[in-house]
Amino acid sequence: MPELKSEGRRRRWVLLTVGAVAVVTLIVAGVGISQYFSAPLDLQGNRVLYEDFNPPSAKESGAIAQHGTDRFVVDSVGLDVPLGSLNSVKGVIEPPEFTSAYWVRDYGVAPADAATGTVFVVMHSLRNGGSGPGNYLIDVDKRTSKVALGAKIVVDDKSYTVTGSQVIDKPDVAKASDVWAEVPGRLVVITCLQRADGATTTQNVVIEAQEDTAQ
Repeated sequence: MPELKSEGRRRRWVLLTVGAVAVVTLIVAGVGISQYFSAPLDLQGNRVLYEDFNPPSAKESGAIAQHGTDRFVVDSVGLDVPLGSLNSVKGVIEPPEFTSAYWVRDYGVAPADAATGTVFVVMHSLRNGGSGPGNYLIDVDKRTSKVALGAKIVVDDKSYTVTGSQVIDKPDVAKASDVWAEVPGRLVVITCLQRADGATTTQNVVIEAQEDTAQ
């Protein structure tokens, strides 16, 4: 696999599969009762199952759905969800649940150390009527971020101002050196850009912001 180098650090290929899922129902999908009721919930209480993908488990990624009372908040789009954390697994960054945002422990810095580098946060968006945190951040019809320039994002009580956003094809995310750059006080939020036709997502939305105290 290709590898990236940044700030003297060797980076593995990162495949962001965030949002590569579909919300299904027992009747429509024909899944078994035990499988259905063991599936995680989205923000509206829908059961979520993966299609053609076997994600890393929460145990493999060391995922924590929420640290204490930490929150990820974007008031301008009505998003307020728990903030947890995870590690990548064999180059894959994949949140195990659909109701939290997760900062990535093995890329960038922790939110508490935001002044020293970039904080990377990922979350699911869902298709087929599902509602994940990432759905609040994307404009499916316009194929862009819904979070405007100048909007505020709060991560673990630290306030950031949005400075830009871009849409990147999934295979190109790992090679986008500007995304993975280490910049003091910087926040990068990544989720999938869903499609109006409900087909499998092929792009990520990347939102960048700068900590208010670092400006």
